[in-house]
Amino acid sequence: MMTGFSRRHFLALAGSAPLVGAFPFFARAQTPPDIAAPAATHGIAIYGDLKYPAGFPHFDFVRPDAPKGGDLRLATIGSFDSLNPFIYLGDPAVAAAAIYDTLTVQSPDEPFSEYGLLAEAITVGPDRAYVEFALRPEARFHDGTPVTAADAVFSLNVLRDKGAPFYGAYYANVAKAETSGDHLVRFTFGTGGNRELPLILGQLPVLPAHWWEGRDFGRPSLDVPPGSGAYRIGAVEPGRGITIERLPDYWGRDLNVNRGRDNFDRIRYDYYRDETALFEAFKAGAVDVRQERVARLWATAYDFPAVRDGRVKKLELPDNTPAGMQAYVINTRRPKFQDRRVRQAIGLCFDFEWSNKALFFDAYTRNDSYFANSEMAATGLPEGDELALLEPFRDRLPGEVFTEVFELPVSDGSGRDRRLLLKARDLLREAGYRVVDKKLVDETGEQLSIEFLLFDVTFDRITDPFVQNLQFLGIAAGVRSVDQSAYINRLNDFDFDMVVGSFPQSLSPGNEQRDFWGSAAADAKGSRNLIGVKDPVVDALIDEVIFAESRQALVTACRALDRVLSWGFYVVPHWYVAVTRIAAWDRFGRPDTAPEYGTGFPDTWWFDPEKAAKAGG
Repeated sequence: MMTGFSRRHFLALAGSAPLVGAFPFFARAQTPPDIAAPAATHGIAIYGDLKYPAGFPHFDFVRPDAPKGGDLRLATIGSFDSLNPFIYLGDPAVAAAAIYDTLTVQSPDEPFSEYGLLAEAITVGPDRAYVEFALRPEARFHDGTPVTAADAVFSLNVLRDKGAPFYGAYYANVAKAETSGDHLVRFTFGTGGNRELPLILGQLPVLPAHWWEGRDFGRPSLDVPPGSGAYRIGAVEPGRGITIERLPDYWGRDLNVNRGRDNFDRIRYDYYRDETALFEAFKAGAVDVRQERVARLWATAYDFPAVRDGRVKKLELPDNTPAGMQAYVINTRRPKFQDRRVRQAIGLCFDFEWSNKALFFDAYTRNDSYFANSEMAATGLPEGDELALLEPFRDRLPGEVFTEVFELPVSDGSGRDRRLLLKARDLLREAGYRVVDKKLVDETGEQLSIEFLLFDVTFDRITDPFVQNLQFLGIAAGVRSVDQSAYINRLNDFDFDMVVGSFPQSLSPGNEQRDFWGSAAADAKGSRNLIGVKDPVVDALIDEVIFAESRQALVTACRALDRVLSWGFYVVPHWYVAVTRIAAWDRFGRPDTAPEYGTGFPDTWWFDPEKAAKAGG
């Protein structure tokens, strides 16, 4: 039993492998007498050593004595009708997940390292065959109920069984979850060697099992659950806004991993119907901070009095994380898109160079990799270890994978590059299409049609020229704009031809790749395999990523996966920028040192009353 077992006592025992002797549930026979039992630690890293030693006072990217207080007012587009962010039904409120602590907290100072939050000690078994978390006895849900190992087991099971399909893919290799007493939980893996999986379990949000008794986890709800984090849900106005409130008596407020963080008393999220209304609210001071994702607005729209007199600051914060892939996604479940030549032809009709010049003020770089802005992006021709990894699949891959360097087309910037459109026409001819009465039709006489499903008006001006080029080839192309709820429902049902999709990547890709392009996710409604990729070669390369035994093996596997996906022409890539653009009313303080991978907002910022008075807020 762990009840009453002090943290100091537990850590003292950790140096002499306590988990085998102290807790009879995990029998000593699991570790042969001539092999030392694995030691409990304060954190885990996927590769290499931890940056922060046991007992470190605080993270380097915080101001440990940051003042607490004040409000932060943020905004988003759309609506919400649920406080359950873990299922694919409904539109969850943007802050609904912020109330839950996880077993560990990730350090944005390192590629992929985690330190104990709900867990005070972590033990990883030989060959990463299991991971154990010793929970802090003092951890409490907001209703005062202790957080227990049983809650952790419940959370894993309910997320995997009733949560969004993502969780089934993410936890696919967890074979068993067991408790020993109230505060020790072990997750045993079906296959050893998955270096990421112990850290993935560390990210598990621990949900209150007692609260969910008699409730249907799989249905949207506006009932307010008790979390265990620094914030609880306060005022809720369905579809209009939600406020989360900091708990002064939060159980973990003095932990080293929390010092200098969670500084606002209240964070309010207001919902707006469109970007224009949101931007006007920001200009009026009703919204404090805005992350700007439209290059045109960043270049032209911030010429208003509060910017000119310094009350609003424009910040461009470096972003060292992989850009991932944002793109127009082609739904290969549709028979008309199953020919790779058709997909390649569609991509040739998008003129990025014109868009960048005419619409984006030359602010962007083309997104030419699923792991853009990282060492994991494929370059040149495959060679060495990457070639050896791909070689067994040679007869199942396009020949270009081995013989040509993948490069996206570069247009003349005219908006209608005749050379690229003629190449697209030739590819469509090879695929069996011909032009009849200015319509591109297949052998049955049916015209090729493409509907772009959008809900964000920002993309209208970008998509319209793309549509015009497709129409020039005789394709019946058009845009269908719907509201957010309809969009989400159609996305979850894969009821679309093409959409704007995003596949974010971390510094250590792993199990989430199954949900992005794994065969099992292709038919799981609500999964992130929007493309519908069903390829045994891709599945095998995903496993190579997940079970990579070293950083170099991970990089090699990611490059091979990137290369195969790229030559599949599953998407029409967009663009990225290697900074985060933030406009903020000058009412806040922030640490002098930013984390290596991220901005620190809003986690490490704080409200400054003196600045707020000068800024008028």
